[in-house]
Amino acid sequence: MLCGDALLASVYAEAIAQLQAAACDELVLLPLYPQYSSTTTGSSLNEWNRLFRDDLPVHVADPFYREATYLDAVAEKINEALSRFPCPERAEIVFSAHSVPMPVIEKGDPYQRQIEETVRLLIARGGWSNPHRLCYQSKVGASRWLQPSLHQTLKVLSAERVREICVVPIAFVSDHVETLGEIDHEARHEAHQLGITQFEMTGGLNDSPKFIQALTEIVQQALTQEVSAAVPIRTPGRKLAAPEYAAAAGD
Repeated sequence: MLCGDALLASVYAEAIAQLQAAACDELVLLPLYPQYSSTTTGSSLNEWNRLFRDDLPVHVADPFYREATYLDAVAEKINEALSRFPCPERAEIVFSAHSVPMPVIEKGDPYQRQIEETVRLLIARGGWSNPHRLCYQSKVGASRWLQPSLHQTLKVLSAERVREICVVPIAFVSDHVETLGEIDHEARHEAHQLGITQFEMTGGLNDSPKFIQALTEIVQQALTQEVSAAVPIRTPGRKLAAPEYAAAAGD
């Protein structure tokens, strides 16, 4: 997802106007993407840096996919969804992340690695014995993107005679069209047509108290970072004077 269209520019402009009116001493930017990609966090921060011209100290929070409280918040949602199955330990857990173009990954973008690490950390933290797998969704256009897709995965699960699945939107923190529409409506319908009898999706973190606690801890941690005149793209999380971020795909 690239940030920079007219709608998002107006959102940034409104936020900047509110900050100027509040006469803040310093600022924390908290990208709500658990994992880093130049197409999401990087693109958003590039756009902010393009529009924000005030000489105000800016902190940027780290990608938080490894944070314990965040992982606990996701595990809580997974347990809630698994509890809806007659035999919770039998359901296959399908982690679904937003896909990105392969050329972005091939240039060194850490997104795929961080998604895979998120899955490993969650499985270890949750202690589930359920079979699990990772797939990707929301591909746009004909170019190469991260695979396998959610649609391909549903077909494979059906061929393997898996009849109960729990889909976990692993790269999203809130419910929106790519979870409620693409997963909980379109993928659910496709799964039932393929013979999968029970399809559950974990709810978004949204206003989960544990997730709010995680965000609080992440912001507090960002505020403790040392001042730095420049921050390399691989080490977000320090105070910035004039941040430079990796260009988003297509920039």
